[in-house]
Amino acid sequence: MKTFEIAKTPEAAVDRLVDLHSASVENLRLALKAYLDGGIAPDPKAREAGAFAYPELRVRYEPEGSPPPVSRAFGKFSEPGLYASSITHPELFRDYLVEQLTLLNDQYDITIETGPSADEIAFSTVLDGAEDLDLDAASVADLVRNFPYADLAKIDDALPNGERTPPPGAPRPLTLFDAPRVDYSLQRLKHYTGSPYEDFQQFILFTNYHRYVDAFAAWAIGQLKEDNEYESFSAAGFVEVDAKTPNPRADVEAAPWRRFQMPAYHLKAPGGRGITLVNIGVGPSNAKNITDHLAVLRPECWMMIGHCGGLRHSQRLGDYVLAHAYLRYDSVLDRELPVEIPIPPIAEIQIALADAVKRVSGDSREDIKRRLRTGTVATYADRNWELRYHAEARRINQSRAIAVDMESATIAANGFRLRVPYGTLLCVSDKPLHGELKLPGAANLFYQKSVSEHLMAGIETVEILRSNEANALHSRKLRSFDEPPFR
Repeated sequence: MKTFEIAKTPEAAVDRLVDLHSASVENLRLALKAYLDGGIAPDPKAREAGAFAYPELRVRYEPEGSPPPVSRAFGKFSEPGLYASSITHPELFRDYLVEQLTLLNDQYDITIETGPSADEIAFSTVLDGAEDLDLDAASVADLVRNFPYADLAKIDDALPNGERTPPPGAPRPLTLFDAPRVDYSLQRLKHYTGSPYEDFQQFILFTNYHRYVDAFAAWAIGQLKEDNEYESFSAAGFVEVDAKTPNPRADVEAAPWRRFQMPAYHLKAPGGRGITLVNIGVGPSNAKNITDHLAVLRPECWMMIGHCGGLRHSQRLGDYVLAHAYLRYDSVLDRELPVEIPIPPIAEIQIALADAVKRVSGDSREDIKRRLRTGTVATYADRNWELRYHAEARRINQSRAIAVDMESATIAANGFRLRVPYGTLLCVSDKPLHGELKLPGAANLFYQKSVSEHLMAGIETVEILRSNEANALHSRKLRSFDEPPFR
């Protein structure tokens, strides 16, 4: 029989979630070993009782009247009732869970409950590090028949897409993503980025050129020897170095990062308050893919720090574009977020990006006004869109677009869809409509001059945002009228 216990504090609730999750993982591993070693299938009654179940977190809010008005974007109820979500890796999400529960507990008269959920942990998620499991002893088909598996028919984004409402009498969702969806993404992050999902930090930078990775790694390794909060540097290829590492640069450069589609690098700080850089490569498909998965970590923000083509005569190579709006020709999100849905700028990030450019460049106010232009960025799925310029010119002119790229609108739109604050600071690397193509000689000169300053502007933006109250980033413009209470 599945039982739920009342927790006296948010911390106690998360402690029990950790215990429940650990017990289910251990039960699943032992059952897998028994099946692989001796063909003993798991007991159906044990499964029904929750032997392999994710823990569930419940919050009851049953006031006599209506909920009081709360101005913040999250940590509030839209209406009374029972809210519940299955939870995975509660230790990884401890700070987030305690923070969100504390916000609700301080504002409302609630009851917090924990117990087994109806969702089961997929056997594939507990195999890492289980050296005692001989997977060659059984086929995947046999395992799927006898153990819970990642059933993609039940893993989707219907809730964040606004396509799912709970039936009458059922609990309302407490979080944007349930445990199976989170576990699916955690495994994907490790696969695509070549780094542990535990290492991702709360401030994320995206780039589309490996030169930025080299510059970031050099800067991050230097930070490890400074008097600051950074503890270690995690590099794609599952390599981690710290201030005591004899030759950290050599270790990072020797890491097998080329095996991974979107290598990620993490300058780690306590509480995940460091910086992650992901080289997503070129194209909207990668941009959607990585942001779909990073969203389950509920980061404070993500920002695109990449290159673009300038569309105006007055722009010069090395100038900056601060995206204030997006022309979405990327297509990959059209079903989840129709193109007629506006993607608003996040004011706090816009201001921080502009201030960071001023600080890093040291330019005068007049020079900054010339070099930093705010406007619309057109994002295409076709890298050679300019070969159809006459067909595209009218829409580009109508939109007043000042730059073109292949990732920014995707990242911003998915941030809006998945309630993650976003921003875009691009650097003009060529002007295809004005005869300034990115030829090898000119490109190398451009990279030498621009990469370091551009990257440092992104890092300085994180420093600005981190020094302010991070919760202010999570604007109410990212939330609909009927949202899960948790951020």
